[in-house]
Amino acid sequence: MAGSVNKVILIGNLGRDPEVRFAQDGKKIVNLSVATSENWKDKQTGERREKTEWHRVVVFNNHLADIAEKYLRKGSKIYIEGALQTRKWTGNDGVEKYSTEVVLQNFRGELTMLDGRGDSGGGGYDSGPADSGPPSGPDSGGSGDSGGNGGGMAPGGDLDDEIPF
Repeated sequence: MAGSVNKVILIGNLGRDPEVRFAQDGKKIVNLSVATSENWKDKQTGERREKTEWHRVVVFNNHLADIAEKYLRKGSKIYIEGALQTRKWTGNDGVEKYSTEVVLQNFRGELTMLDGRGDSGGGGYDSGPADSGPPSGPDSGGSGDSGGNGGGMAPGGDLDDEIPF
């Protein structure tokens, strides 16, 4: 194999509102906490079981950071594409600590909002050209996706209820 791939795809819900901060050079950085869950029926007891996994997501792409800040809220359903990165730092107690995050860099990340218009705005945005801004408002139903019908949106703008996720 000539190369390697570091790609993460998540579909989940935000556990809290996006946390916005700024780097020393003034660039916007957004931290997201995304929950993914799986459900199954326990074969021995017959009861429904659920396991939730929490993911740290960091958005360094200015365009996607603006979208996340304006339109995402706790509970928003989103689709994320990014890469895994592990950071190492020394805590106040002198112990080295590690944190693994899904990172959306410039030109290598995607964020699509999966909620309907009445929820968190609908539409989807990828890390396309920097001059392609978001639609004029959350009710415009626009999409930055170059192919398809807007990240799961039907041509009329409503979510297709037949989608299995």
